[in-house]
Amino acid sequence: MLKKISQIKKWQLVLYGVLLVIVVGLMFSLRNCGKEQATMVTPGNRVEQASGGDTIDVAIEYSPLSYYTYGDTTGGFYYELINLMSETSGLKVKFHPIVSLNTALEGLDKGVYGFVAAQFPVTMQNKESYLFTEAIYLDKQVLVQRNTDSLAIKSQLDLAGDTVTIVKGSPMRDRIMSLSREIGDTIYVISDPEYGPEQLFMMVASGDIKYAVINETIARKMAASHPNVDISQAISFSQFQSFFMKKDNTELKKQLDESIKAVKKLPQYNELIKKYFY
Repeated sequence: MLKKISQIKKWQLVLYGVLLVIVVGLMFSLRNCGKEQATMVTPGNRVEQASGGDTIDVAIEYSPLSYYTYGDTTGGFYYELINLMSETSGLKVKFHPIVSLNTALEGLDKGVYGFVAAQFPVTMQNKESYLFTEAIYLDKQVLVQRNTDSLAIKSQLDLAGDTVTIVKGSPMRDRIMSLSREIGDTIYVISDPEYGPEQLFMMVASGDIKYAVINETIARKMAASHPNVDISQAISFSQFQSFFMKKDNTELKKQLDESIKAVKKLPQYNELIKKYFY
């Protein structure tokens, strides 16, 4: 008798377990039914293949400007802009947050990502390798250094014989090489394969590295809470910033250009500019 009761209880536990799995599955499905067209892959994940269909996979830079998470809040200029494009133009987008620009470029070349949303200026040299969309905003590159009693680098000439760190894959290397020729002396460049511009800024602030070169928009946001860091020395002139994709993806460029032009006419676009740049 006890054995029979034990068997009944065992089957009850199994049944409860199965029912629990079904209920959790249903809750998860219902929670995702009402989601927007723009979806998110967990930051740090690397997809092995494109989503396919009409979904556009976007490699988005994990940074204070492009995309960030803070507690339950998700934001970033590029993140909100692309969501706005998705809502108004019907684009079906999946975000893939990346820390390393080099990872984004590899995925783009392999056809994993449709386009990249990152700090990557529109220059003649970059145009030889990639297609760029309609311009979105202007930015420039600045030197990040510690703010001591007397700044070590007061002009670009002071970089002669010194070393700066940049994100691996960044076109900033080309600009620094050009600057090196302009001042008639060598500027050494370290390309960091692991960290993004935000991390390089923090490494300068903590004294782990001497100098870094990153975009001004990110540097300005970071410098607001780090008075020990100076970003006053410009490395480049102002440059257009855009989304970019493979050279032969003209259809996607056309689709994105139309969406960007439409969004620029909306008051929400100006609100985003004010929110993230002023």
